[in-house]
Amino acid sequence: MKTSNPTCSTDTDYLSLDAQLCFALYSSMLGINKAYRKLLKDLNLTYPQYLVMLVLWEKDGVNVSEICDQLFLETTTLTPLLKRLEVSGLIRRQRSSLDERQVIITLTDAGRTLREEAKGIPQCISERVGYSREEVDQLRENLVNLRKRLFNGTE
Repeated sequence: MKTSNPTCSTDTDYLSLDAQLCFALYSSMLGINKAYRKLLKDLNLTYPQYLVMLVLWEKDGVNVSEICDQLFLETTTLTPLLKRLEVSGLIRRQRSSLDERQVIITLTDAGRTLREEAKGIPQCISERVGYSREEVDQLRENLVNLRKRLFNGTE
């Protein structure tokens, strides 16, 4: 049975791997992860841990659900990351005194100090991809707009 959707093309010319937007994004993300992995090794962070630290460096003392919202993660994915960061001495997890259901994440002194060590990472990535700061900003803006469209188009 053939279904038709007037907004989606069924032209088979677009079925090659290299024509797929998803593959271009996926394979680019593999390259980005590889580049970050080398930079983050000296900080003893994984890429997902780095993302959590970015959230906390921007705003310390947030609850787990706020971090999940910002990173588009489920709590079941985030909780083990937070446990490892706590064992590493970079964060503290504690129940909110106002609502025990909420866990508040705060940086330790070591977590705050790590921010200084990480300051050069964005510039290193810009140099690695060979883009100017403006080109990186434009690409990021385009990807954020893509993400918004995709999330607004789904339930």
